[in-house]
Parts: sequence; C-alpha cells; structure tokens
Amino acid sequence: MFCPRCGASDTRVIDSRVREAPNAVKRRRECRSCGHRFTTFERCEDPLEVIKTNGTTEVFDRNKLLVGLMRATSKRDIELNSLNVLIDEIEAEIRATKHGVVTSHEIGDMVLKRLENIDKVAYIRFASVYRDFKDIDEFLSELDKLR
Repeated sequence: MFCPRCGASDTRVIDSRVREAPNAVKRRRECRSCGHRFTTFERCEDPLEVIKTNGTTEVFDRNKLLVGLMRATSKRDIELNSLNVLIDEIEAEIRATKHGVVTSHEIGDMVLKRLENIDKVAYIRFASVYRDFKDIDEFLSELDKLR
C-alpha cells in the first residue's frame, strides 16, 4: 500500500477491524518513511452481477447505488454512513440468497424496503426515479401506499 502523503510503499498495519459488512475490513496504516497515518478499506473481490431491465448484465457498482441514494436523501438529515450500511445490507442479502446474480428491479425493491424505514421523503424521491412515474396519479398512488 502506498502512502497518500509521500508515495512510499513501506507502510505497516496498526489496526484491523471488521466493518459492519461481513466482507469488508477497515485497516489503520502508518507510513514508515514519513509517519503519516491513514485508513484503508479492503473488500471481498467476488463481483456480483446485475441483470438490467433491457437484459444486459453488468457488475454491481456500489458507488452507482450510493449516488442514487445521495440524490434521494439530499437535504435530508441522513448520514452517509447510514447509506453505506444500507448498501452493505443489500450486498450481503444478494450474496446470501441470489448466488451473486440479481436483477436491477430486485435491487430497487431492496432499497425501497429499507428507505421506507429510514425516511419517507427519500423513499418517494427514490421511487419516483426507480418506478419512473409517468404522471401525478402514479405519484399519488405511491404516497397513498406509504400512509
């Protein structure tokens, strides 16, 4: 691992901790050259496949999901850590039940199930994009379900 400050490759691990996600490790490191301390995250490199609505397949991208969640939760009192935990839960659920293959529709449903318990406004924002509401009646119908 290269030091982000000086670029030296001689670093040592000070502390390792398993994160909330079962497939991630948080490591605290120190550069032996300059003494700078920094954190790294290590994830299992066992890619999940997502079958898109149009039938194509792509690798699951947690950053893509995070961006969508950040849009849905913007200006809401929801911490970034909560969104990462939500994504970790979804990843763990996919790995446990779907053998690494899931449809984009299933991911959307998993997100909505969790957002409903976190923030109703974020739920509606995410649902409006995910379900592609065509008119106000579809929007109102979804609001009625939430009540």
